[in-house]
Amino acid sequence: MTRSTPLRLAGVAVALAALSACSTPMQSTSPMSFFITSANPGKGGDLGGLAGADAHCQKLATEAGAGGKTWRAYLSTSTADGVGLIHARDRIGKGPWQNAQGIVVANSVAELHGTNNLNKQTALTEKGAVVNGRGDTPNLHDILTGSNPDGTAAGHTCGNWTSPDVGAAIVGHHDRQGLNTSPPMLSWSTSHPTRGCTIPAFNSTGGGGLYYCFAVN
Repeated sequence: MTRSTPLRLAGVAVALAALSACSTPMQSTSPMSFFITSANPGKGGDLGGLAGADAHCQKLATEAGAGGKTWRAYLSTSTADGVGLIHARDRIGKGPWQNAQGIVVANSVAELHGTNNLNKQTALTEKGAVVNGRGDTPNLHDILTGSNPDGTAAGHTCGNWTSPDVGAAIVGHHDRQGLNTSPPMLSWSTSHPTRGCTIPAFNSTGGGGLYYCFAVN
């Protein structure tokens, strides 16, 4: 009995190590570096500021196996409420960025805001799912950005992403579809302001309070 005890202990140690390895979440097995959030954090335009929005991106990316990267929300802020002017284009790194299926949506910041490959078929969620667009029920093509077509701050940001019920937000159309077919109405980053900052207000114009996330490294 005495001689077999070390062997038994060794066997237990190996089993525990294997169990621990299996239970450790994969941090960066996915090549994904861009996605649309599959859900709003739950408070409409109140995303917890940029820090809260970034944290939601990081959480969703981690759950999808891409948590080893640093994620940032594609959102601008204004000078209101004591927050300095921040442009979404300056928050997201240099690219290239690819979706959950490995398709490159843009190779650089300039390409992202110019001729890019971002549309309903490529602007997928972190789960690789297509986001409903115009003609689908419900329509969710209004994506929060607070930005102009070039990625600079546009002014409407739901109190710099801290208000669930005051103000409005500039949204883009990820599916490049809309009633007005002239630029920038079909821009993925800029189309129109919302009717408010609550989830029902977002729903009323064809949105769900979703936003874009990009990996900066």
